[in-house]
Amino acid sequence: MKIEIWSDVMCPFCYIGKRRFEAALQQSGHQGEIEVEWKSFQLNPYMKTDPSININQYLAEAKGWTLDYARQMNDHVTQMAAEVGLTYNFDKSVVANSFNAHRFSHLAKKHGLGDKAEEALFNAYFTNGLNIDDQDTLIKLGTAIGLDAAEIKQVLDTDAYADDVKNDINEAQQLGIRGVPFFVLNNKYGISGAQAVPVFLETIEKSFSEWQLENNKPSLTIIEGDTCSPDGDCG
Repeated sequence: MKIEIWSDVMCPFCYIGKRRFEAALQQSGHQGEIEVEWKSFQLNPYMKTDPSININQYLAEAKGWTLDYARQMNDHVTQMAAEVGLTYNFDKSVVANSFNAHRFSHLAKKHGLGDKAEEALFNAYFTNGLNIDDQDTLIKLGTAIGLDAAEIKQVLDTDAYADDVKNDINEAQQLGIRGVPFFVLNNKYGISGAQAVPVFLETIEKSFSEWQLENNKPSLTIIEGDTCSPDGDCG
């Protein structure tokens, strides 16, 4: 069964949602039978990368808040993150456009490393204060999870996977997804936001049960002959 997750690297609730989803998936016991695919979404596609300021400063300026208020808002999210074992350092988080990070994720997905790439990017942005729009940073993150440095550089030097990122975003729009994280299970059920573990678990189990029924139907080898159909056609 497939579960698709639309997410943005700079979304604090996406990392929290990832942890809660992972806990639910582990409790379900179906990890080996579920494929998780990460999809791209940009909360602010027009954001300009600026390593000279952190996200608290950016929010204060962009929204007209005081710096103290911006920190208070992010402190609340930091506490939520701590509850699932994550360390957020917003004072270190570099303001960066996430488009190249999404292209990097698509390269990783091609090699079966999509989940590891997402984890590395989240950790780099929220915990370690790294610039996720910087080529050298992405190369280091990529080689650490098993990607080839030359291939990463080749991708980042071109527009490779740009269409894949845009296609993900367009698909999200078609599905009516307006915020992330957003989870689509078996192409049937959608979960919006970093929901509690029991919500994820209940939906995973429901979706998986239905998927099993759909895929365990007996397969018949049919020898064709003269038949009558419900609409009255015989022949």
